[in-house]
Amino acid sequence: MGANFTNKVVIVTGAGGNIGQAVARRFAEAGAKVVLVGRSESELSAVAQELGGTVGVADVTDPASLDALVKQVEGSYGTIDILAHTVGGYSAGTPVHESGLDVWDKMMTLNAKSVYVSCGRIAKHMVDHKINGRIIAILAKNAYKGTNNHAAYSASKAAAQRVLESMAAELGKLGITVNGIVPSTIDTPQNRAGSPNADYSKWVKPEEIADAILFLASDESRAINGISLDISGGL
Repeated sequence: MGANFTNKVVIVTGAGGNIGQAVARRFAEAGAKVVLVGRSESELSAVAQELGGTVGVADVTDPASLDALVKQVEGSYGTIDILAHTVGGYSAGTPVHESGLDVWDKMMTLNAKSVYVSCGRIAKHMVDHKINGRIIAILAKNAYKGTNNHAAYSASKAAAQRVLESMAAELGKLGITVNGIVPSTIDTPQNRAGSPNADYSKWVKPEEIADAILFLASDESRAINGISLDISGGL
C-alpha cells in the first residue's frame, strides 16, 4: 500500500487476532498512530511490543467501556481518525427448530452488537469533533444468504451489514465514510486446522484484508461509502 497515514490516529479492535494484527501492522508501517484494542492487556502485549502502538483494554459490546476508551485516546492523541473493527466470531448451530438461544445470543453479541456499539461510539466522537473519519468493519458472505445450520451466524452478519449501511447513510453527509469488508475463507491457523485438506492457496490472507481496509481508510477512497467489498481470493 502506498497510502500515507502519518499523524492519523487509528483504532484497531480485535488487535490480538489474526486479522487485527495484520491490520495494525499495515497501519503502523504506513505511519499511523495505532491504538490496539482487546479484552486484556496481556493478549496485546506482544503486538504492542512489536509495533509500538498504544494498548486500549475495552469490551467492544459495552457503550460505557467504549466511551472510556475514546476518552483515553482523546487524552493521548486528541482525535480518532479511523476505526478498523475486526472483532467477530463463528459458531455453527443446529436447525432453528432444534435450537435454543445460546448460539443466537453469542453470535448476535459478537457480530452485531459489537459493530453497533463500537462503530456507533467512535462515530459519535467523529461527529462531535467534526472529523472526516473512516469506519471499516469485517463482515462475512453469510450476511447475503442463510445456509443450513447457520441461522444465528447468518442473521448476526446480516444485522451487522444493515448497521453499517444505515450508518453510511447517516454519516456520509458529515464527511464520515462507513464500509464493510466481506472476505471468503480466511487463511488462519484455526481455519487450516478445521479444514486440513483444503486448497489454502485460494483462501484470503489477513494481509490482503488489511490492504483493503487501508484503501478504504485512505483519502483515495473518500467517495466510497456504504459498500460491502467482497474479497474472495480464488473462490
